Amino acid sequence: MSSNTLVDRIDAILPQTQCTRCGFDGCLPYAHAMANAQAPINRCPPGGDEVIRKLAALLDTETIALDPDCGQHGPPLLAVIDEAHCIGCTLCIQACPVDAIIGANKVMHTVLPDQCTGCELCVAPCPVDCIAMEPDPQPWSDARAHAARVQHRAREARLSRLHHEDSALAARTLANKAPVSAHAADDADARRQAIERALARARERRRQFQ
Repeated sequence: MSSNTLVDRIDAILPQTQCTRCGFDGCLPYAHAMANAQAPINRCPPGGDEVIRKLAALLDTETIALDPDCGQHGPPLLAVIDEAHCIGCTLCIQACPVDAIIGANKVMHTVLPDQCTGCELCVAPCPVDCIAMEPDPQPWSDARAHAARVQHRAREARLSRLHHEDSALAARTLANKAPVSAHAADDADARRQAIERALARARERRRQFQ
């Protein structure tokens, strides 16, 4: 079995949420690490015990418990944006590994539920805490995993074309900003002021809805 074939077979087992909880920049890098015996098979919370069993069978190794340091297994989730309080900062768009969030700078964002993998990577960057994770009414399936893989690789290819320097996924993702956001990132004071203005607008909006 060639290395690439093994990587592909491992990647086909992984759920393709691209959540990075395994400690790698996505499912494919984790698959590469396992194929090269550089990572254990128990670091995928979205996949849980089922994925661990399949990986153990493929790699002819012992089944082990999910590493709690990576998180807990649970039902599929969807990101939901409280659109009334969204300030259009684009940070969630930059963080989403599968382009499941649409919007523009200073324009309300929304999540495309059919594309969201429930990775939760959009939650932490939101400066106004307007993103929540809710139960996904649809079960995760092989078809959804395949679609997420295709979407993630398309995003990766786009970022690689835009940013040719050798850098990690996170760095390239943060570099993939709208022009206004990019200017703010280059100027620490401008970024701080922009966030302060955004927070002030969000607080005003919240007062209006109370």
